[in-house]
Amino acid sequence: MADVITGSRWFFANLVNVILSQEEGGGRMSIVEFAGPPGDMPPLHLHRTDDEAWYVLEGEMSFFVGDEQPICVKARGLAFGSKGVAHTYRVESSEPARWLAICTPGDFERFVVAASRPAERPELPVAMEPPSEAEIAAVTALAAEHGIDLLGPPGVLPSRP
Repeated sequence: MADVITGSRWFFANLVNVILSQEEGGGRMSIVEFAGPPGDMPPLHLHRTDDEAWYVLEGEMSFFVGDEQPICVKARGLAFGSKGVAHTYRVESSEPARWLAICTPGDFERFVVAASRPAERPELPVAMEPPSEAEIAAVTALAAEHGIDLLGPPGVLPSRP
């Protein structure tokens, strides 16, 4: 097995750990553990190739998937987003949340590794400055290489009829 990622990484405002890489999952699955601060919300996006399930370990989160009603999930709860469907999440709890992102066939894990950096310590990164236009363009291109389309900045929700 080559290039197995070990150790915590900082992925924007999140602390992540690869539990099962796509390679370890035989090209069929990946699992990444996330920790996110209260209010954490990534850009609205969709995965062209991955289905994604989220299993909340600690805290409370809302998942916004396509035109469905928001899905509120507490610890030991699960939400699901199909490939090709726009989605995002928001950490609702007043304390950081922890969850697993379980993806099939799992290319999302490769994006997370490519877009992150080794954590200097095993805790959430300190608040970051908003990204520059050049950084946004670079992440958008990197996401596209991994079958992910970024559809709007953090805070944008999928449109509902």
